Amino acid sequence: MTTTYSGPVLPASLTPARVERLATLVAAGTGAQRVTTACPYTGEPLAELPVCTPDDVEAAFARARAAQAAWAAVPVAERSRIMLRFHDLVLRRQEQALDLMQAESGKTRRDAFLEVSDIAITARYYARSARRLLAPKRRRGAIPVLTHTTELHHPRGVVTVISPWNYPLSMAAGDAIPALMAGNAVVQKPDTQTALTALWALELMREAGLPADLWQMVVGRGSSIGAVLMDGADHVMFTGSTASGRRIARDAGERLVGASLELGGKNAMVVLPDADIEKAAAGAVAACFPSAGQLCVSIERLYVAEEIHDAFVAAFVERTRAMRLGAAYDFSVDMGSLTTPAQLETVGSHVDDAVSKGATVLAGGAWGSVDAPMGGMGDSGLGRRHGADGLLEYTEAQTIAHQRLRGFTPPRGVEHEQWARILTRAFRTLRALGVR
Repeated sequence: MTTTYSGPVLPASLTPARVERLATLVAAGTGAQRVTTACPYTGEPLAELPVCTPDDVEAAFARARAAQAAWAAVPVAERSRIMLRFHDLVLRRQEQALDLMQAESGKTRRDAFLEVSDIAITARYYARSARRLLAPKRRRGAIPVLTHTTELHHPRGVVTVISPWNYPLSMAAGDAIPALMAGNAVVQKPDTQTALTALWALELMREAGLPADLWQMVVGRGSSIGAVLMDGADHVMFTGSTASGRRIARDAGERLVGASLELGGKNAMVVLPDADIEKAAAGAVAACFPSAGQLCVSIERLYVAEEIHDAFVAAFVERTRAMRLGAAYDFSVDMGSLTTPAQLETVGSHVDDAVSKGATVLAGGAWGSVDAPMGGMGDSGLGRRHGADGLLEYTEAQTIAHQRLRGFTPPRGVEHEQWARILTRAFRTLRALGVR
């Protein structure tokens, strides 16, 4: 690997005035304490953000809940128009987002652009699909023709979104978009290190026409405001560790509210004997190292058929060593920095542990369809992002059934036994006709 450094500590677009303007969007009270974040490239101070108290979070929920009552009555078509304006703003001002993501997370501009692309695609998808997905749907009744059944979807209310630092735009706006499109309000706690990127998305969404109080952003430690974030939620969307996800699932269960959990993964890549080695090696590099490997669905294990093992490893190592590492605010490098010193320590400890157990260090020191659901099972989480599931999980399904006759209750003058025989013959006839 080659390491380069070019450019200033901070990009020109990220002026102190710009940072402070974004910081004012945090739902914190006057005179709030401040927390300082650092630029991963240099370790120097990046932003001072106001820290929210539990009272601030409760007030944010109150504002969001009041706004949600009116938002739920807004036609889906109008919500879609707002989301499409947001889509356009994201693309038009992507340079701001790219600078912010690099300054806060240390990732390359290439990886940051993937997040811009992801949010544009997600906004456009739900803007175009929500009307169809949320529309009342006819469902088959227990007795065809005699029963008229309709499925409705209602917003849950106020959704708590807790988003991580590794994908600060995708995980922040990407989860808020379907929640808002479904008619909910959102109270969100982004990771403090990358809160500016989330605040940028909030700023653009409000400019696009979203009611000001509908999406609230709070900053603070989970140990301080986590309980209030749970207590006020009608649904929780959390991305983070499995241990924290278990606690959130337990708390959500106690309150009987829904929870979507996107937790850690240990994803494997299998290279079979008939694989094209060069293509497989290129694919492995692309799958292992996005955002410096700080991605829950990145490849963490490689299983290679014995007969091609040596050739594959050689090709993989060669491509890895050829990667350009750096801290440039342009598209010139392949891998950026880890986001925090703590993350560096964690990764280093894993490497040291592997080496102590016999491993050898050979080098070092794409989004799927938005129309298909993505998520984990077991320790990797609950619920799904993207696709119809990614929108409908933020709704409560309601079935309304209208009986043209009295259904299983016999008509006047017909005995129960006779009615049972009539229904039995009817069911057999429907079976023969192939009716569900």
